[in-house]
Amino acid sequence: MGGSADELHNMTIGDIIKRYRERENLTITQLTNISGVHKDVISKIEFGDMKCPELGTIKPIANVLGISFLEIVEHYIEAEQRVDTLRELLQEAIHFSNQTLTLKVALKLLESPLEETYTAIEQLYDLADTLTDTESKLVLFKLIVKFAREQNIPQFIAKGLLQAYLIERLDLKRMEESFKDGEEILYYIDFLSKDQKIIFYFRMALQAFAIQKYEHCIELCQSGLALETADTELKARAYLAMINCYYFLDRFDEAEKHLDVFGRFTYDFVSDSTKINRAAIKVAKKQYDDAIPMLNTYLRELGQENRIHVVNELLDIYLETGNMDKITELIEKEEELLPKRAGTPYKHLSIGMYYQRKGYYQVRTGQIDEGMESYINSLKAFEKIHALKEIMKCQIIEDLKKQLHHLVKNKGFQDETVVELSQQLDKYIVLAQRNMQKYRGC
Repeated sequence: MGGSADELHNMTIGDIIKRYRERENLTITQLTNISGVHKDVISKIEFGDMKCPELGTIKPIANVLGISFLEIVEHYIEAEQRVDTLRELLQEAIHFSNQTLTLKVALKLLESPLEETYTAIEQLYDLADTLTDTESKLVLFKLIVKFAREQNIPQFIAKGLLQAYLIERLDLKRMEESFKDGEEILYYIDFLSKDQKIIFYFRMALQAFAIQKYEHCIELCQSGLALETADTELKARAYLAMINCYYFLDRFDEAEKHLDVFGRFTYDFVSDSTKINRAAIKVAKKQYDDAIPMLNTYLRELGQENRIHVVNELLDIYLETGNMDKITELIEKEEELLPKRAGTPYKHLSIGMYYQRKGYYQVRTGQIDEGMESYINSLKAFEKIHALKEIMKCQIIEDLKKQLHHLVKNKGFQDETVVELSQQLDKYIVLAQRNMQKYRGC
């Protein structure tokens, strides 16, 4: 339209309409004929006699003149007090996915002297809860939390924090941060409904497992189990996470006891998960004679999305027992054994662990370049879920050092394989350090 930013900011809606109309070389009568808005109304708007016209009046005029509706909204925000109009403006800002305007209009609604504070925040919460646009939802729920803190309305601090957490926990690279944010909800837990508490405890338990906070996972899951009486899918998944935590904490008897209960759920994933966990416990207890037949049977029976867990257990056994032929057989079937899509953080972690084991085997059998590629693939898998612990532990580098020590002992420093592995190790350490440095800066 032209004009400086200050000039545009100081213009009224009437000024904007008049400038656009004159730019289009339209008379008020012509604009009336095209827009359907009476010429007396247009005149009053342009001359400032109608400072806050109805939004329904402005829309057809703006459409005819090609005025950005967002520009109209910006000017309405300053002077508008009518609650219904502000709600309409908020819907428009959300429709255009303009987060800045959404925030401005929503705050105007909350601060409106024409609406009781609790009612205003409740209605905004209900609106946010119906939205499909994640960014707009998050903006509104965070505003609700901020405003509720200022007004000391703990119910909406709790509800807003919960809804914001449920959105932010989906960012796989910020799981540590969003888990910490979720922990604040514990201070407001009594202000949530029973159903909201159940969702919170189980979702937090699942996330705690994903970021390897096993004791937290167990505690959160147990809190949810104390409230939930129905056998929901979310309850079953949280229960499975708790069992896995017992397993990783070497509390195998408790894991097996809870597997008996978990096996009674009727969801599709329960049967496969029960089989995998029972076999994994056998492996952990080094009961290989029992575990290997079970795992090979499951490898044939389970769907491709779950075979990765069986493969990793078998690789652990074969690496420990030195059965390289069996490892070769598994790796040759990699395409049919790895999941097509890693839909969960645990799947990403399992894929990273698979490539780590594969790399160890390849380097150990003299396939140096292939081993380096596998180790790098493992690092990439860990990166996808910001598995900082896996990267920082440098387990991969320790594996390579062990391999190098083994080769030096058997072949000497001058052997070509030893020299090549040493060079690749140096390169990999640089790559790993880059990633560690990147995450330290997050």
